[in-house]
Amino acid sequence: MARTLGVTAVVLTVICLCSLANADGGRISEIFVEGKVYCDPCRVQFQTRISEPIEGATVALQCRSRINSTVLYTVERKTGKDGLYTIPVDEDYAEEICEVKTVSSPRADCNDRFDKFEKARVLITYNNGVASTARYANPLGFMKKEAVPECEQVLKELFPEEQTDE
Repeated sequence: MARTLGVTAVVLTVICLCSLANADGGRISEIFVEGKVYCDPCRVQFQTRISEPIEGATVALQCRSRINSTVLYTVERKTGKDGLYTIPVDEDYAEEICEVKTVSSPRADCNDRFDKFEKARVLITYNNGVASTARYANPLGFMKKEAVPECEQVLKELFPEEQTDE
């Protein structure tokens, strides 16, 4: 009986020590910010069915202080052939403002910046109730110099109530 209690005490002690060693909230790996960069052929500043991913676009993640806007972290990455990027972040920035922004497009025919939507804010913390280590930024893009002819049909499909009878 005493031996059983001794073994039980040892097992419980090991479990408690393992729990304490992992007291940082179960953090297993770093956070990854993921997103997409696309070409807007209609110049409407949102994705449509004819939007195209941009390979080789450069994006930057920047985290700055909420108090005095001091930049605390900046990193740039390029998109893959599907227009997707992944940015690893090895710290918790719960008290900072973090945003992904477009830097450049390799496409000469599609490198006009959006007027207002060039940044996507991302909450980078382990303490937000999200079990995944991935944080997703809204899609960002660049516009073509001129809208392509197919855009008229695409916009009719998206906004049929705005069409007038001719």
